Amino acid sequence: MNGIDRIYHLLVNQNADISRKYHRYRKKVHGAGRAKAWIYLIKLNIEYHFFGHLKNGQRYDENFPPKKLYMGGSESSLSVRESPEQLAEKLCGYDVISFDVFDTLIFRAFERPEDLFFMVGADLDYLDFKRIRMEIEQKAREKKFAKKQTREVTLDEIWNLMEKETGIPKDKGLQEEWENEKKYCFANPYMLEVLKKLREKGKKIIVLSDMYLGKERIEELLKKCGAGQFDAYFVSSDESRSKSDGTLYDFVKKKLGQTKTYIHIGDNEHSDVRQAKKHGFESIWYRNVNQTGETYRAEDMSVVTGSIYRGIVNAFLHNGRKEYPLVFEYGFIYGGLFAVGYCQWIHAYVKKNKIEKILFLSRDGDILSQVYERLYPEEHGKWEYVYWSRLAAAKMTARYFKYDYFRRFLFHKVNQNYSLDDIFDTMELGDLLEGFLRDSKEQSSYTKKSVLDENAAQHVKHYLEENWEFVISHYEEQTEAGRMYYADILKECKSAVAVDVGWAGSGASALDYLVNEVWKMKCPITGLVAGTNSAHNHEPDMSEAQLFTGKIVSYMFSQAHNRDIWKFHNPNRGDNMVIELLLASPERSFRKFADKESDFEFSASKDEIDSKQVQSGILRFTDELLEKIGEVPEISGRDAFAPIQILMENREWLNKKIRPLDSQMNLE
Repeated sequence: MNGIDRIYHLLVNQNADISRKYHRYRKKVHGAGRAKAWIYLIKLNIEYHFFGHLKNGQRYDENFPPKKLYMGGSESSLSVRESPEQLAEKLCGYDVISFDVFDTLIFRAFERPEDLFFMVGADLDYLDFKRIRMEIEQKAREKKFAKKQTREVTLDEIWNLMEKETGIPKDKGLQEEWENEKKYCFANPYMLEVLKKLREKGKKIIVLSDMYLGKERIEELLKKCGAGQFDAYFVSSDESRSKSDGTLYDFVKKKLGQTKTYIHIGDNEHSDVRQAKKHGFESIWYRNVNQTGETYRAEDMSVVTGSIYRGIVNAFLHNGRKEYPLVFEYGFIYGGLFAVGYCQWIHAYVKKNKIEKILFLSRDGDILSQVYERLYPEEHGKWEYVYWSRLAAAKMTARYFKYDYFRRFLFHKVNQNYSLDDIFDTMELGDLLEGFLRDSKEQSSYTKKSVLDENAAQHVKHYLEENWEFVISHYEEQTEAGRMYYADILKECKSAVAVDVGWAGSGASALDYLVNEVWKMKCPITGLVAGTNSAHNHEPDMSEAQLFTGKIVSYMFSQAHNRDIWKFHNPNRGDNMVIELLLASPERSFRKFADKESDFEFSASKDEIDSKQVQSGILRFTDELLEKIGEVPEISGRDAFAPIQILMENREWLNKKIRPLDSQMNLE
């Protein structure tokens, strides 16, 4: 180990926290930025070893620093630019208009360009391909500079060295990389409109790119993405000149005319702005979408899924074309990945366990069923969106789940300003109220408007238990109506899953009891939930027996799965509501099956949140993911939770913008 290696080992590898933070920072810098990485590394060591760097009473350990969401409005409002028509009009004042290519005319479906190499490595089935590919490119540039005093290399030159160093045949590796470029690149919608206006005006439009792909591939890629044909292409690897040192601008002027007026548009402040101006081009800075969105995006995610998620969200929100409503963004940014990942997981579970039917329980299942349809249109008919609620279940299963019946209707509502009249009405036992008031006169002076307290709840429970068969008879009609409803849905079905947001899995358990023990349909139902009761619940172990046996299965977290989330998620501060609002539905809450006039009864409409906008955001994210990625890779529950965790860590933003604690979901 030489001296530099020994220093590196001492500074980087002696502390796991330093190592993680340094390597995360190092991935973001290249070239001259490596010097900054050493400075950052020294700073980390000083903070740890000399100052202890305590924060919030704990030793400094922020591999993923907390994010602060934008308080001024919707995030997309930060990037809204002049209209494409206005920009085109401004550009028309110049003889030659040039555009940067990557991150200006086209985007990759990743946060960082080099993350494309993960997909190439997957196709080649080659371990550590991304790091190796970046290392070899750097070596190729150094070799080129030693021979010809330029660092501009071609893709062929990179792959000549790749074949020599890795053993991957050049033709195979180069072709895989090129195919992935074509697959994962897409046009910037804002710039497409600008180009359209410029072409209508007959303007001369060229591209300037510091890139190893070369003119022919750049031309093909732009056409494939829908950006059309340009009047000229100037690419650094072809000309051995670059924008970064300014020589490519001089070359363009020499080729096209020194007396003409030029303007250049690009995302790199050094190459596309300062160097353009220095070499006689006017310039317009088009801010990099990923640099803009980085401030707000979740980073504690697996590297590939995280890069795809951030790349797609940033390109959509920050291309400058449009400002979106904040509630739409709530669904798009925080609900989209969750809904897609949850539906993927449901699909995999159903396939693995040969389940015949998927039941998306209302209302949380509304948007989930829509996302599932987009992901798996070939399975239409295998799933159903069905009416169900905790309220309906508590009544129809009261005979067996008697303890839960009294807990939900009585003891959960103690000292919450519910009158006895309200309580009996909600239980649909209004005809028993007068009897209760008469029977309780000797013990207490209750009236219809008496507020339910602990003593009153105990008295009501005692009275109803003495009249239990009469209580149960109130629910017989709706129980029979429920049987007829589900008999049609589960006809000849031998297994099903019931999909809900969470948390105890009681909805699925109650439905399974009715279907198999009361209605005798012989169709076991497994409960699939997004998350379970957490460490902060008053009853954290409520569903553990069912989770242990697999009767209930959780996607994002449980005691046995992603325990860090299980410990973090806190319903007492409104975390359950944050997720429930992501799955909000414009439908009213289901109350019961059939009466004499209609098939279903629903609660009064509630304005919890603009659920149509939330759903629109989730569906738009789903569409963007399918369009940009194609076959969507598996999204783990841990990755799906990461953007939601950003919300939960931004209580001020949540309380001002979404106000989850003001919302009342179907909790009856």
